[in-house]
Amino acid sequence: MRKIAIIGIGQTKVHEHWNLSIRELAGKAIFAAQKDAGRKNFDALFVGNMLSGLIDQQNNLGAVIADWVGFKGEAVKIETACSSGASAFRAGMMAVASGEIDSAMVVGVEKMTDAAPNDITSALATAADSDWELEQGVSFVGLNALIMRRYMHEYGWQHEDFAPFSLNSHANAAHNPHARLPFAISEKQYKNSAMIAAPINLMDASPTGDGAASALIVPLESVHNNKRAVEIVGSGAATDTLSVHSRKMPLFLQAAYLSAKYAYAQAGNAPEDIDFFELHDAFSIMAALSLEACGFAEKGQGPRLGLSGAIKLKHGGIPICTRGGLKARGHPVGATGMYQIIESVQQLRGECGEAQVQGAKIGMAQNIGGSGASIITHILKIS
Repeated sequence: MRKIAIIGIGQTKVHEHWNLSIRELAGKAIFAAQKDAGRKNFDALFVGNMLSGLIDQQNNLGAVIADWVGFKGEAVKIETACSSGASAFRAGMMAVASGEIDSAMVVGVEKMTDAAPNDITSALATAADSDWELEQGVSFVGLNALIMRRYMHEYGWQHEDFAPFSLNSHANAAHNPHARLPFAISEKQYKNSAMIAAPINLMDASPTGDGAASALIVPLESVHNNKRAVEIVGSGAATDTLSVHSRKMPLFLQAAYLSAKYAYAQAGNAPEDIDFFELHDAFSIMAALSLEACGFAEKGQGPRLGLSGAIKLKHGGIPICTRGGLKARGHPVGATGMYQIIESVQQLRGECGEAQVQGAKIGMAQNIGGSGASIITHILKIS
């Protein structure tokens, strides 16, 4: 397998794009990545998307987007629920690394705000087990609420102990022009926020939105003089049971542990080598569980990193969600994994301004599908 790198990135603001279709959103991100890379051609197009068939009544999305951007080669859509973006990225990088193709354009895209909230809730719930979870009437946020409640019971945490995760994401999003909610929040706002599914309140949950993010992948040897190229040094993917109740350890993200383990081994890195971590904070409980599974905290001790300030940009511990994460940048589900990738590239290039992690050389991004059923981890590095 040959070494590979990202040479171009593009994104749209996560927002309510009433005037843009799903193909137009994807096209904007792709054209931006081409401009950033300084090249137009690529050999294959990989699309990460979860809901186009349910919400947009549009399948065969690879062909739809390829036609829109004027591309006539191989084009496929990849779906693994909320981790679809990272799954598409992994497919693209493996295709280039194998030598089968010499360049891959990967775009994650989701168009969510045209549908009614109830329809979105029902569509998102398809990431859970339809026979054993949805049949019982539980929503996706309800599943995460059950996990969070059990976690608090097992380890003795209070709800307010999770506040630093949300406060950190919003503080970082204030410096991200592409964020859905680019403003800081207070601890009082967190505590007084409306309850959605106890103990998860509005400030524990990420907002949906429309958005697209894209990256162009090429062999590293072809861009060895390009100082803006970011190498992909580690990649791992794993699955767990789809239903939470079937897991031997419901409070441990086994797929996160395994995918990170594979990525660490491939990159030759360990948790202490990671300069920042773009984790999947769809709900604040997932931030804690991800930090534990990836080796940054002991089991049951994830909230301690938030309370100690170790997750902040300037602390020097393990900065997370440096551009706002899902909580404040927004969570256009099938596109989220690609937002994490391009935000990692921005950090490694030193393009994040007030939200820059100083001296960042190695970053990690982890995208979660379902309540931990499909998890993909990538490690990126700049020379």
